[in-house]
Amino acid sequence: MALYLDSAIAAEAEIVKHWGWVKGITTNPTLLAQANTPPETTLKTLVSLTSGPLYYQLLASDKEKMIAEGRKAFEIIGSQTILKIPATPLGFEVVATLSSEITCSVTGIYSPAQAAVAKEAGAKIAIAYVNRAERLLGDGIALVRDMSSILKGSDVEILAASIKSPAEAAASLQAGANHLTLPLAMLQAIATHEFSHQTVIDFAAGGIGLTI
Repeated sequence: MALYLDSAIAAEAEIVKHWGWVKGITTNPTLLAQANTPPETTLKTLVSLTSGPLYYQLLASDKEKMIAEGRKAFEIIGSQTILKIPATPLGFEVVATLSSEITCSVTGIYSPAQAAVAKEAGAKIAIAYVNRAERLLGDGIALVRDMSSILKGSDVEILAASIKSPAEAAASLQAGANHLTLPLAMLQAIATHEFSHQTVIDFAAGGIGLTI
């Protein structure tokens, strides 16, 4: 299992780098726009701040341009590249073309059948937008569970995105997600519980330890 930062903000990547338990970074066109630097500059900065995967989502809408964009992203990011390619008929064609040379994920999956196509096209990661699927389909966790059933026994892993609460994060993992990508505030939230803090206070009040 891996936890990823969902952001293109260098300052946020700096923060999670020092935590030591966030294993990579996911971006998308909206997040890159929020960085206020050219995408190439942003990607070069982000890849310098993580030793794990850096996800880049294709924005082009023409097959040849999507392929060229994917290869350009790989030139910038290198071996840490994971391409995010939309779960559309055209997107699956691009996955089938690029997956032999660059690690590909399929993003925006809303049905387990699409997960099956992603696997056959050569993707290594299937991305589900859990909370968005909750709103659009009525049950985002069921989508993850059904995808997990379809992909069982394969080498395709599920990345759950669009997580809005610690409970939703845990439920996604329980349903079969292999990884989570979360914005900085949600990463902080899943690491925090009021009773944990109270436990620290209780021990500090009545206990002793080594003198530093």
